[in-house]
Amino acid sequence: MNKINSINESYDIVVIGAGHAGCEAALAAARMGLSTILFTISIESIAMMPCNPNIGGSSKGHLVREIDALGGEMGKNIDHTFIQSKMLNQSKGPAVHSLRAQADKEEYSRRMRQVLYKQDRLTVRQGEVVEVLAKDGIITGVKTYSGATYHCKAVVLCTGTYLKSRCLYGDVIQKTGPNGLQSANYLSESLKSLGIELHRFKTGTPARIDKNSIDFSQLEEQYGDEVVVPFSFSTDPEDVQIDQVSCWLTYTNEHTHDIIRENLHRSPMYSGVIEGTGARYCPSIEDKVVKFSDRNRHQVFIEPEGLYTNEMYIAGMSSSMPEDVQYEMYRSVKGLEHAKIIRNAYAIEYDCINPSQLDPTLQFQSVKGLFSGGQFNGSSGYEEAAGQGLIAGINAALYVQGKELLILDRSEAYIGVLIDDLVTKENMEPYRMMTSRAEYRLILRQDNADLRLTKKGYQVGLVTEDVYNKVKEKEKLVEQEIQRVEQYHIGATKEVQDLLIKHGSTPLKTGTTLAELIRRPELNYDILQDIDKDRPKLSSGVREQVNINIKYEGYIKRQLKQVEQFKKLEEKKIPEDLNYDEVGSLRIEAKQKLKMFKPISIGQASRISGVSPADISVLLIYLEQLRR
Repeated sequence: MNKINSINESYDIVVIGAGHAGCEAALAAARMGLSTILFTISIESIAMMPCNPNIGGSSKGHLVREIDALGGEMGKNIDHTFIQSKMLNQSKGPAVHSLRAQADKEEYSRRMRQVLYKQDRLTVRQGEVVEVLAKDGIITGVKTYSGATYHCKAVVLCTGTYLKSRCLYGDVIQKTGPNGLQSANYLSESLKSLGIELHRFKTGTPARIDKNSIDFSQLEEQYGDEVVVPFSFSTDPEDVQIDQVSCWLTYTNEHTHDIIRENLHRSPMYSGVIEGTGARYCPSIEDKVVKFSDRNRHQVFIEPEGLYTNEMYIAGMSSSMPEDVQYEMYRSVKGLEHAKIIRNAYAIEYDCINPSQLDPTLQFQSVKGLFSGGQFNGSSGYEEAAGQGLIAGINAALYVQGKELLILDRSEAYIGVLIDDLVTKENMEPYRMMTSRAEYRLILRQDNADLRLTKKGYQVGLVTEDVYNKVKEKEKLVEQEIQRVEQYHIGATKEVQDLLIKHGSTPLKTGTTLAELIRRPELNYDILQDIDKDRPKLSSGVREQVNINIKYEGYIKRQLKQVEQFKKLEEKKIPEDLNYDEVGSLRIEAKQKLKMFKPISIGQASRISGVSPADISVLLIYLEQLRR
């Protein structure tokens, strides 16, 4: 590793890793005007989907919409490369509606590579970074395996699952990254030398099966939506109305479970070979069979990985079983009796950080100019990675520019919830975003992400003035239309009564407003268009906002009051150099946790496990005394 290399280049920002986090980080930094270089071990791994072939899903669709509103690329990329799209949870309220799209994996990666190549101020470089250079706790550059030095002012770590990674199934252990790509075996030691704490996590993936070996007549066909809704607010809805491919549903059975039980001792997960901690909410089929022993079957979705491949993803049957057991258990499933495996299922374990070392900007507390995003931060999922990568890239750029860094709080975005959970909670397993984690989810809907976040994207320089003005115009139209329908009088005419009866709604005894009719569960803004004689021509996005804001007005107002209380605690800042040992009556555990997490506000401190409401009261009194 003591190579001497005369290459000595300088950039504003170095991004290490070109997965979903690295792509967003590099694009954000370059688009904000900073000279940026993006390092990847393999060009072919750029925006690769080593696991599931989809973007979005419950709560994850919210993240993609927020990334788009802030000026990120993920939403646009999937709109160009999806092969099936579905809006999930439509039978429930709008807070949990979430878009999910099957991707053509090769096309998704190919298009993102092209976006990176075409981006001004961005250099894409294949090479392994083995050392992060710092002086007096401030970033100065990086060094590659070849010995080349790249000077910079900020580094963004987006190493994903590559650091000292190894893939396992049965007794087979391969020291590789996902999909057999090269692992990164040297950077971990450099990070440790900077005082960064690392630990091991693990994730896994199911087998890919040859499409020609599946009996689709035995499976339940799963279709996409008739009318596709795009992820990106900038995508013309007409452009995404395409012929979609089908997915398929089948189930495991008792025979499948017996095969797994009989071979548990051969799984590296249960034999003690795997050291890393796995994701609770994305368990392997072995975990499902053991932990849910009362279930006699589990869903298995068969998903195509693209238009020009025969590989079918077996969602729900992630495994690290030996190859012979994989064949046996997959072939026990209805429709897969003659399955031929193209790629084995495997588990992968890797180095990642304890994210309590980060502040809410995703900058390391101990090294100025060092930022981190994605699975390396102890999260799981493409969307969680991309959201963090975007914020890390934005803040690296703002740091270099000498500007105030961006923090999204829990009341502003799912991305804010994600980052806050990572930096304030003791995450002992890979973190996964869920709608239940967002306490203000009624106002953090996927449909209003543009109204919530475009202004912030514009302020940091990622959103154009034209796009921002369109969002301001949309906001204005929504407000005007809400005011109009609140005042628009509807009489008990025969036309009105006929429409109400047609939709199973109680006829009127006297006149009312259009807004009051919209609030009825069985009615909505669009259903009432025939009796709304003064209705202006509005876009579907404006109509959707009008309908939701009127229908859920009471709940939204209540949640906005809760946010006001939340903001008061977030605004009470804690001095960076506060000595918690000097705070009398603060419990020992609270002192330990506050020293570890270094919260920037009383609000953040209150969410740290081990810090009680009584501790917060003590802290508030102490801070008030300091101000006096």
